[in-house]
Amino acid sequence: MTNLEDALSEIDVLAATGVTDTAPTKSALDDKINEHFAGAVVRKDLVKAVRGNAVVPSYVLEYLLGQYAASDDEATIQAGIDSVRQILATHYVNRNEHMLVKSKIRSKGRHRVIDRVTVTLNEKNDVHEAEFENLQVKGVIIDDVTVKQNPKLLVGGVWCICDIEYFHSDDQRVVPWILGSLKPIQVAGVDIDLYHEARKAFSTEEWVDLLTQSIGLNPEQFTDRGKLIALTRLIPFVERNYNVVELGPKGTGKSHTFSEFSPNGILISGGEVTVPKLFVNNASGRIGLVGYWDCIAFDEFAANRRADQNLVNVMKNYLANKSFSRGTSIFAAEASMAFIGNTTHTVPYMLKNSDLFDELPDAYRDPAWLDRIHHYIPGWEVAPIRSEMFSTGYGFVVDYLAEILRAKRSEDFSDKYKHYFTLDSSVSTRDQDAICKTFSGLMKLVHPTGEATEDEVRALLEFAIEGRKRVKDSILRIDATMRDTPVHFRYADVTGAWHEVTTLEESQYPQLYRRNWDAVGSGDDEVAPVPGESGPAGPVGDDASGATAPARQADVPLAEGHQDFSAGQKGVSYEKILLPYLCGASKITITDPYIRMPHQGRNLADLLSLLATAKDDAEEIDVVLVTTEQPKAEFKQSQLLMLKAIKDASDAVGVRLSVRLDDTIHDRRIETDRGWRIDLGKGLDIWQRTGDNPFDFGRNRQEFRLIGSAFTVHYVKIPVTPEVAATL
Repeated sequence: MTNLEDALSEIDVLAATGVTDTAPTKSALDDKINEHFAGAVVRKDLVKAVRGNAVVPSYVLEYLLGQYAASDDEATIQAGIDSVRQILATHYVNRNEHMLVKSKIRSKGRHRVIDRVTVTLNEKNDVHEAEFENLQVKGVIIDDVTVKQNPKLLVGGVWCICDIEYFHSDDQRVVPWILGSLKPIQVAGVDIDLYHEARKAFSTEEWVDLLTQSIGLNPEQFTDRGKLIALTRLIPFVERNYNVVELGPKGTGKSHTFSEFSPNGILISGGEVTVPKLFVNNASGRIGLVGYWDCIAFDEFAANRRADQNLVNVMKNYLANKSFSRGTSIFAAEASMAFIGNTTHTVPYMLKNSDLFDELPDAYRDPAWLDRIHHYIPGWEVAPIRSEMFSTGYGFVVDYLAEILRAKRSEDFSDKYKHYFTLDSSVSTRDQDAICKTFSGLMKLVHPTGEATEDEVRALLEFAIEGRKRVKDSILRIDATMRDTPVHFRYADVTGAWHEVTTLEESQYPQLYRRNWDAVGSGDDEVAPVPGESGPAGPVGDDASGATAPARQADVPLAEGHQDFSAGQKGVSYEKILLPYLCGASKITITDPYIRMPHQGRNLADLLSLLATAKDDAEEIDVVLVTTEQPKAEFKQSQLLMLKAIKDASDAVGVRLSVRLDDTIHDRRIETDRGWRIDLGKGLDIWQRTGDNPFDFGRNRQEFRLIGSAFTVHYVKIPVTPEVAATL
């Protein structure tokens, strides 16, 4: 038996989804981009075309593409691709071929390599020594001038183009490798005035699409709000000392921007950082990562359940004051910090049972630490990345844009909204600072000249307020002492009219989001009633639209027995024959060896969607599917990708699906932790396939489908464990 994740790791997902190398059709926006930013833009799908097996960040590849393929002429692009491929084939050091490259350097005497270089100070010999990550060479002497010009070599390492020489000595203490030259892979400089002037030729919508394409995303696949969320990830690169959190489902591209976008940022695992590495080493007095990088992103931050309390305390001071003390010295730095991680629960579940910071390590759920966060990006609003979501249009060479953003870090646009709007006086200084920093960052990105209309300013201000409100409302759930001073997240326009700002989840789940703090006397949170409602939201099973959801278990008498169904019969649905026995279960196991074809996957998705509709929004159900793997290799990929897509959709609505592949199973049944087993004669695949008519009612409603062949369903009562029985 194997699980779905292990099976997926054995296939090429991009190849299986049909990604092609055909040249895309240029849009009017692409022509405009090339007209105003000639030489500073590149077609974004070219990165995949040249990457091959080179494990390097996108900005390294785009740096090379910017040298050879920054054009909209197809012949020039193809020649540039060939040149970059040749450069990578000749000079990129593949880790598993390091001995071959070393031998080449020895035989030639000198060879150029592309590798990640880190420098350390050898205090014993009073020299700086370079280490080449993929070449696996260390102790190479590097001159002090080069180190002084590129201080990031000392912290985290930098991708470089280097000339390495070989000279053997009989003295075993002498390293035979000699550094001939070193050039970091980054642009030398940018013309910020030209950038501002060219911005005037684009509408706001066009400019946002250009930025979206520049970070590798296809703007046609995103809403205006989705684009704004994606661009918010860039604020740490353009705003000094900006602190942002993004928590959301797996596979939404949270870490992509921080790992691939800029040579001015570094992505580290949340569990790999220490106080000396991040801030300052007391022994050597050398400042850590915050002194060299514009943005430090902590990946898988939520997965690190253990945390150094000393690190939390030092970080807390730095996030608030832009400085930190170690020993007797006080240091200041400008690095922004991004904390990204995965959520395992749905938003309504977190709202009912805890707060939106539920996934963070306990040490970081300190209200004082959380209050330093300027913005909370709602990662659950971002769809899992699919192949069509990657851009094939033109965007800035990311290294060029990274230098533009770095140049604008010294500017301050935080007061640009004050010409039109005023924040409520109840908004605290810290809340105002957070809102202003987010607004300033978005203005620098979308309106780099600082000029924007009232409506454009309003959109960015509301988004900035919403992100801070999401932080503050979660803190109120954690710390009762902060509820004494109510905060009204609203603003007034020039006419004096007030505009309330709410988060999307507050509007979507008002009864879960709002809390009646006066009723929380014993420490148990109670949901506040929605204004205008004097009683329950409605009868059980009613959704917000007024449509009636499937009946719950309590509404239907359940009994052991069986039901027979005949071929050609209509009016049969999972809602009638399965759902009454599944409602109320928190764990369900579905065993069916034939979930292979698209229509069989559709049947499974239909059942899971019924479970999602029948449960309360704040509940979660664990569903285990045990099925068999397609024996034919040509169909195996499509089956696994189908199951992955169903899992992604199901997990997003609180029906957490796990898939086990077991080629020994034959029975077809469903078991629940509520004491029922349903023996399925034909499994879930009970209907004839629908016709070619795209408007056939049977495509969307099971009741209109014809039963394929006769079968029987048996309902059997099974013993329930004492632990489960105690909860019934």
